[in-house]
Amino acid sequence: MAEGIQGRIRRRRVFSERKDILNMYNDAELVKRYRLDRAGILLVTDFVRDAITPPTGRNRAIPAELKVITTLRYLATGKMQLCNGDDIGMTQQAASKMITQTLDALVTPPAAFISRFVKFPRMQDEIRQRKAEFREIANFPEVVGAIDGTHIRIVAPREYEAEYINRKNYHSINVQVVFDARYRILDVVAKWPGSVHDSRMWNECGLKEGFENGTIPRNCHLIGDSGYPSQPWLLTPYLQPRTEIQEAYNRAHKRTRCVVERGIGQLKRRFHVLHGEVRVSPAKTSQIVMVCAALHNLCKERNLDLPDEPDIDQQQLEDRPEEPNHIQPFVPDGVQGGILYRDNFATLHFQPEQ
Repeated sequence: MAEGIQGRIRRRRVFSERKDILNMYNDAELVKRYRLDRAGILLVTDFVRDAITPPTGRNRAIPAELKVITTLRYLATGKMQLCNGDDIGMTQQAASKMITQTLDALVTPPAAFISRFVKFPRMQDEIRQRKAEFREIANFPEVVGAIDGTHIRIVAPREYEAEYINRKNYHSINVQVVFDARYRILDVVAKWPGSVHDSRMWNECGLKEGFENGTIPRNCHLIGDSGYPSQPWLLTPYLQPRTEIQEAYNRAHKRTRCVVERGIGQLKRRFHVLHGEVRVSPAKTSQIVMVCAALHNLCKERNLDLPDEPDIDQQQLEDRPEEPNHIQPFVPDGVQGGILYRDNFATLHFQPEQ
């Protein structure tokens, strides 16, 4: 009997000591570990404080700041084990739970976190500034953004597994992203399986609708590779240039479009979770991509350095030959008009020097 009573006695919970991260490290050390400085971490926390603050302080409830720091550490490293006791003093299970809670809060509209930091310019002064920045690269006019797709590798999902296998034969989600000339993200779509072609993502996205219905002002253009259809607002390269004008257009187009490839490289360098295989569901991976995009822009806004790693070489990008996309793209109605528009645009802006 006595042994049975002893067996039912509750064991005393032993808590690991939690580190005071914000006071342990200076700003440079915080940026190295979490990609944000102290003020940036607190700013992010303020967006979601109401949603993730525990209703009670009993049982050593985890404060909002620590939940945000844990999430940032996961996004920066991509390794859940680096978010546990070694860094903050908690189990991996607890870290996973709070990361999920924080990601949910950051992408939920009441927080307004994504819309605050990722937004396409619509005011004329913003648009003029974006155009001027792009024109400085290779004298390509009237461009406000460079568009491309990038694949984020994921673990094989339980549902619709075949749809997530991309043309390189691994599971992924295909992410559409638009960068400006200063490597800030203007728009991101992160919901499509890896088998979906870039042109289909474009033709079903809200940004294209904005160009069509006029909510994005006229004379604004995106620049993209040959995987996209030529349209009056989306300028693509000539696969077989036949005139000096077309060759000059292609040279400037290629140099200008390098922005998006370098931008994607910067995003993945800053947040290593996007480099390897993300071992969560596609829906949660989409949340991770959206949050990383907004955090990337916040880092740009605060002039925070990238991790000390080699950057993508600009000259190598420019020297690479144009590679046509051999997968048949989804071609919308009116694409012929886009080709004619490109011809007129090239003739207007890329006349050979006399």
